[in-house]
Amino acid sequence: MNVLVVGGTGMIGGHTALYLCSIGFKVTISGRHQPEVPLLAKLPFIRGDYTKDEITKEQLADFDVVIFAAGSDIRHIPDNEDGDEHFLRVNGTIVPAFARLARDAGVKQFIHLGSFYYHVASEKVKTSAYVRSRKMAADGVVTLATPEFSACSLDAPFVVGTVPGMQSSIFIAMTRYAQGTLGIPPYAPPGGAGFISAQSLSEAIAGAIENSGKVSGKALVFGDENLTFEAYFGMFFHALGLNTKVVASGEDHPLLPEATRYAGNVMASVETTPDVYDLLGRYRRDDIYRAIQEIVTQYK
Repeated sequence: MNVLVVGGTGMIGGHTALYLCSIGFKVTISGRHQPEVPLLAKLPFIRGDYTKDEITKEQLADFDVVIFAAGSDIRHIPDNEDGDEHFLRVNGTIVPAFARLARDAGVKQFIHLGSFYYHVASEKVKTSAYVRSRKMAADGVVTLATPEFSACSLDAPFVVGTVPGMQSSIFIAMTRYAQGTLGIPPYAPPGGAGFISAQSLSEAIAGAIENSGKVSGKALVFGDENLTFEAYFGMFFHALGLNTKVVASGEDHPLLPEATRYAGNVMASVETTPDVYDLLGRYRRDDIYRAIQEIVTQYK
């Protein structure tokens, strides 16, 4: 089965691509820039920016499955564009249009990797353009489903993981933070969220491919562990062999600022129903600390 991972040069898409290769899929990755990570550089590559119509219908026609791991967030806002307008344009309009292009090209399945926020903080759909745009993307994709075209949105929470050889600025910073080299005291923002490892997410995506007919037309929210941010931050210290106590504080945190915590200072938990867990291949659970150990080993 031929699979294209759009956003396959990033951590989530790259991990997904490598995992699917390991279980027998023929995988091509796509991104704006040639991958520099050795493991990803070995894979077939299509250079293109979907927001600029650089991935064509003819190119998409070669694939059975398209996995979309290139949603836009605060990191992707151009200097010359308002953030809210950017989210609504890219996530809300261009992503569903790209899924439609895949359907028109004859792709059999489109898996959109979305966000959990509009599920767990539905009130933010009205007040946050980002959260609204992620719902628009998911809704726009799943409404394209037909008997011949499986379309779903896998709406995951915080994803924790790494690809060997990849430089991840946030996880490098988290490791340096726990090592004490950033000059930031050991504290965490209030609240918490659902988390899932990149490994668990990759397994869930494989499950969605296996159950393409059953997931079609659905936006599925799922995760692994619900953790307070102090527990999550504390895992980085523990993985380094440190007994440092991390406490929650009302002070904003530079590594997880309030501007990126769209549910606010609450516990944004994700409850994965048994039916969804089955549809997504019964991916591994309780995997966050293992993923953090892997991150710390790579970046310390």
